[in-house]
Amino acid sequence: MAKRVLLAGIIGGIILFLWGGLYHDVLPFGLVGLKDLPNDQAIIAAMKPSIPQAGMYLFPATGLSPDASRAERAAKMKEVDAKAASGPQGVLIYRPVGVPLSPKMLATEASTNIIQALLVAFVLAQFGLRRFASRLGLAFVIGIIASITTNISLWNWYGFPTPWIMNQITYLILGYFLLGIVVAAIVKASAPKAVAAGA
Repeated sequence: MAKRVLLAGIIGGIILFLWGGLYHDVLPFGLVGLKDLPNDQAIIAAMKPSIPQAGMYLFPATGLSPDASRAERAAKMKEVDAKAASGPQGVLIYRPVGVPLSPKMLATEASTNIIQALLVAFVLAQFGLRRFASRLGLAFVIGIIASITTNISLWNWYGFPTPWIMNQITYLILGYFLLGIVVAAIVKASAPKAVAAGA
């Protein structure tokens, strides 16, 4: 069983990686929910001297120190809410110098996809489900969980645009379905587990 789990994880991870490339680079969904920044050159020129370090920035700024007390945090958040009610609010992911697509990025993505597929294969092997449809269904449910775990929170708390969030959820659910087909076909229940599970 361990060999089948490993094989399913590797093949499933490769399928997930290829699906990501297809979805974002070939199909017309890669930039859904993203907009070009109006007058970007003027804004970039203003950001360069103002934001020297890469990071994730909130605005309006809280002005909180790392050791602020709970009372100080509560007071500052009220100030931020008041500012946000009358002006812009958002999250900025910023790099002073852009990073082009690199082999390291692709290797990181592929490795992550293989780990995801290995975990799905491991879970399916533990359940010992006899029917292909049952194994595929479980992989699909895992995909739904994976797709909403962070995406809904980003939409709810940080205002990530609804079309972008829905696009990411769709991409992950479909990706896990494809991954599930491969993993469910390779990871089959052994006879004792299948009988015990009755699935």
